[in-house]
Amino acid sequence: MEQSPHFRASGKIEIYPDAAHLARAAAEQFVALAGTAIAARGRFAVALAGGSTPRAMYALLATEEFAPRVNWGCVHLFWGDERCVPPDHAQSNYRMARETLLDRVPLPKENIHRIRGEMEPTQAATEYERTLRVFFSAPGELTPRFDLILLGMGADGHTASLFPGTAAIHERERWVVAHYVDRLSAWRVTMSPVLINAAANVTFLVAGEGKAGRLRQVLTGPYQPDTLPAQIVQPHSGRLRWLVDAAAASLLSDHL
Repeated sequence: MEQSPHFRASGKIEIYPDAAHLARAAAEQFVALAGTAIAARGRFAVALAGGSTPRAMYALLATEEFAPRVNWGCVHLFWGDERCVPPDHAQSNYRMARETLLDRVPLPKENIHRIRGEMEPTQAATEYERTLRVFFSAPGELTPRFDLILLGMGADGHTASLFPGTAAIHERERWVVAHYVDRLSAWRVTMSPVLINAAANVTFLVAGEGKAGRLRQVLTGPYQPDTLPAQIVQPHSGRLRWLVDAAAASLLSDHL
């Protein structure tokens, strides 16, 4: 498999020939990090992303090739963000993960920690932060450290549900935020940068020619997170990786 790693202040960029190779690389990373975390601490805490690119990765993890390589009894799944819809709704990030992965691997139900999108949004955010505090035994100001947070990037430069021009981009205290996104006319619940940037590993998955221009702006342009929220993701002491396909990276070659 051909890949072109580049190192920048914004993390390691790995370019793959197409979305299928990208999904395979992401699945391999998941397996490797799970093995390391479980060996060291007895569990692997990961926050999943929504979207079509992660979907392909989840489907791979559920195959006979990948599933037996993960000790699913020690994996705990969370979500980076959720649409404020019931869990069986077509737009639910939880539903997508359930259909592609959760129902297909031996993952204990108690290891699935979903955002309750069917609840009143601010209540859902408060409950999810409480869930995180209990799971990570993190009272007071101690921020949880996920083993892996998976993120996508929208064509507008948003990530998780941190959209351009929203106050959540600059949240400094709360781990989980509920906010109304005007451009979507909808509520979202999202992890804040406080939580994302505390992770041991943060991996973006970006595919498609339609995101090439925005990806170039995020990675090589001036720092303007209000316009390009993905730029706010800069783990304090963790590892940041960008896994992108050649189409999404098509405008990067002269800027790296």
